Amino acid sequence: MRVGDLLRVGAVGLRTRPTRAFLSALGIAIGIAAMVAVVGISASSRAELDRTLDRLGTNLLTVTPGSSLFGQDAQLPLDAVAMIERIGPVTDVSAVGRIEAKVYRTDRIPAAESGSLGVRAADLDLPATVGAELADGVWLNAATGRYPAVVLGATAASRLGVPEAGPDRQVWLGGQWFTVIGVLRPVPLAAELDTAALVGWPAAQAYLGFDGHATTVYTRSAESRVEAVRDVLAATANPEAPNEVKVSRPSDALAAQQATDDAFTGLLLGLGAVALLVGGVGVANTMVISVLERRAEIGLRRSLGATRGQVRGQFLTESLLLALLGGVGGVLLGGLVTAGYALLQGWPGVVPAWATLGGLGATLLIGGVAGLYPAVRASRLSPTEALATP
Repeated sequence: MRVGDLLRVGAVGLRTRPTRAFLSALGIAIGIAAMVAVVGISASSRAELDRTLDRLGTNLLTVTPGSSLFGQDAQLPLDAVAMIERIGPVTDVSAVGRIEAKVYRTDRIPAAESGSLGVRAADLDLPATVGAELADGVWLNAATGRYPAVVLGATAASRLGVPEAGPDRQVWLGGQWFTVIGVLRPVPLAAELDTAALVGWPAAQAYLGFDGHATTVYTRSAESRVEAVRDVLAATANPEAPNEVKVSRPSDALAAQQATDDAFTGLLLGLGAVALLVGGVGVANTMVISVLERRAEIGLRRSLGATRGQVRGQFLTESLLLALLGGVGGVLLGGLVTAGYALLQGWPGVVPAWATLGGLGATLLIGGVAGLYPAVRASRLSPTEALATP
């Protein structure tokens, strides 16, 4: 038979039993949709990470104090920031210093209920260095940095119930009222700022007893010289005890998070494969029942001259069409799920071409394997045996 004739004959079983065909194809569709959606969401997440790193850069390094040889908390020297600024490839330097103070919505809240929020003294050029953006209000300047003014991180603002800045927005900080002049958006490369209340360096020393020691120094350098800068940062920040200094690259943490997401994606792909296998079993079951129900048809075709190969081809084609129907539906459904989730998260929607082609290829493979036994069984029926079946 020609290919067109084979497809037409193979589609007879699907047209005459549409409900059964739909339910069998649905099992395949669910498995393929799960696999395509998992790959698509993972690819969309990776694309968003790449877009974020392109916007924020991968040349940010942070310097923090570690521990001394005796296990005590170390401290960066007072001139650590000035020393780091002297490194040639370094283009931007900013710092924050931890303050032993808490921030509350009002002065009536018990001291123990701090909400895990910290207070930090901040340099005026901090947003430009770490890539922070304001959701509302303004950042500290030379004037406000000397007075009881505070900028809240995104999480801190949410927990304190202060969604926006304003002259009437105040928080109880370090035993006195501070006016909220700004609220930050989440800072991907400096997540510690999200839970912080940030005040000016001079104000922290004047009102909160800040000792002036930086606890985190942020540096930007030329992309091609990041590793070279990383190698000398510890010794530059604290020449007397470089072993008491920790240097990290925040973008590496984001990449590690993506690696974790990839491992989780592999697990979900395995579950999708199980669902696809269950769908294949459903197709095989449908085809076996179809052969049993259509023995008279098979006997009639054989008596009219159809060869074993033609009967085998008919049922194998029917199985492939059934699986392909589910595969196409699954790819479309998986693409819609990916697009919807990416839109909800504000990510670029990405479904790799290999996932689409691989999904369709998997359905054809499942359909071929599932339909092989029923097709062979149908082709082995002799015309007399098939027609004699009541």
